[in-house]
Amino acid sequence: MLNGIALALTAYFAIRGLVRPEGIRELALDIAAVAIYLVVTVLALYVEPPGGQRERGGSAAPMRAVVLAMIGAALIPPLVTLSTVPAHRADSHATWYLGAVGAVMAILCARRRPVSAWIGIGVLAVESIWMLGAQAALSLGLVGSAVWVALAQLLRIFTDRAYRDTARLAALQQATSAWQASQSVRRQERRQRVQYALEVAGPVLSRVIASGGHLSEEERVAARLAEGRLRDELRGARLLDDDVREAITAARRRGAAVTVFDEGGLEGLSPEALARIRRELAETLREADAARIIIRSAPDPDVALTIVGRSAAGEGLTDEDDVLLWREIARRPPGALA
Repeated sequence: MLNGIALALTAYFAIRGLVRPEGIRELALDIAAVAIYLVVTVLALYVEPPGGQRERGGSAAPMRAVVLAMIGAALIPPLVTLSTVPAHRADSHATWYLGAVGAVMAILCARRRPVSAWIGIGVLAVESIWMLGAQAALSLGLVGSAVWVALAQLLRIFTDRAYRDTARLAALQQATSAWQASQSVRRQERRQRVQYALEVAGPVLSRVIASGGHLSEEERVAARLAEGRLRDELRGARLLDDDVREAITAARRRGAAVTVFDEGGLEGLSPEALARIRRELAETLREADAARIIIRSAPDPDVALTIVGRSAAGEGLTDEDDVLLWREIARRPPGALA
């Protein structure tokens, strides 16, 4: 829409410059002034920066085009004045250049060149006052040209602010969508854990209630395994997959006490890295023969998971003789770049 307004103004001033009822002394100079005005308008309005990169809300006019436009705009008033009979130089049809140059400067201001635009208005003021006098120049359009540039600058300021607010709102909406998606994933994980808990503990609890707490040895083992699986899901769900669960259950069936802690050591890992870590964890558990096994993940730049196995006799406080297994699983495979 703004381009359409600029083109309409350009056509209006060009017609005013060419169609003059009287006072023309040198038609060639008048035509040259109109031609320069058209070229200057095209430079100010359509020339883009090299590479075609446009900013949101409009790109800044290239400095080379700005300089050429300002030089051309500075030539228009003298050419029009020289082409006009001295007695008619203050007539409205002979001062069309005041509005024309002001329109060009307003375009430059809208193209993110406000300093250049105000310099152009200053040059126009000096030329018009020198050729027409201060009172005539101010009354015939110089003030209006300055107002156009001021309005263009205000419009650019408000437009940029609107674009910034829009970008900020879009960022907030994206953050909100991401938060909602993460909450949805967490709710889904909680539902899966509750469902898993019901599947694991439901039959055992039903049997406990039905028997009044009198369970056989096999049922007690099943209850302890169910309790351990529930504890694992609550304390370290990210460490677990089907292979790890089976390996932990097998270790418990042979009498080992397995404890799982996830303290954030797996944050930021890709699904492929998690799969590798879980695979190594399951292999380690299958080979372990310790009576007590502790699996712990903690924030560390290099180590994702630590597995410690101790004998049944050791207290595990200061003696290192009871440590039967110590395995650290790296966040990245050996040889991978950081």
